[in-house]
Amino acid sequence: MVGGIQIDPSGTFGKGPVAHSDGDVLLHAITDALLGALGLQDIGQLFPDNLAENEGRNSADFVAAALQKVLLSGYVIANIDCTVILEKPKLLPFKVRMRERLASMLHLSVEQVNLKGKTHEKVDAVGEGRAIEAHVVALLLRIS
Repeated sequence: MVGGIQIDPSGTFGKGPVAHSDGDVLLHAITDALLGALGLQDIGQLFPDNLAENEGRNSADFVAAALQKVLLSGYVIANIDCTVILEKPKLLPFKVRMRERLASMLHLSVEQVNLKGKTHEKVDAVGEGRAIEAHVVALLLRIS
């Protein structure tokens, strides 16, 4: 799962996350970007991996909790800019669905959600296909 979308539905890539929750790296990065923009604790502090209720938990729950904190703090999301770094599979076939899913989760229009896929050109753990990275910048606007 990346961005709430199963990116290897056929299982041909043969790899998945090693994580306590469902391991959706992009949803975790979005959660941290929103929490960070508010100056709050990070995802690991709010949803510790040593609590049984977080085992196998859907990362969309983390995004929803962060969004609620944004709204209760008097802000709305202006936009998010996401970069996912992995060698395989390529994200291009999934980008439209991912942007739509993220927009729906965050109550945004698709135009407010940017998503880029990058590789590490076979360098380091990401480039060797042993890891995935996600970076997110969230712009918040104060409404109250």
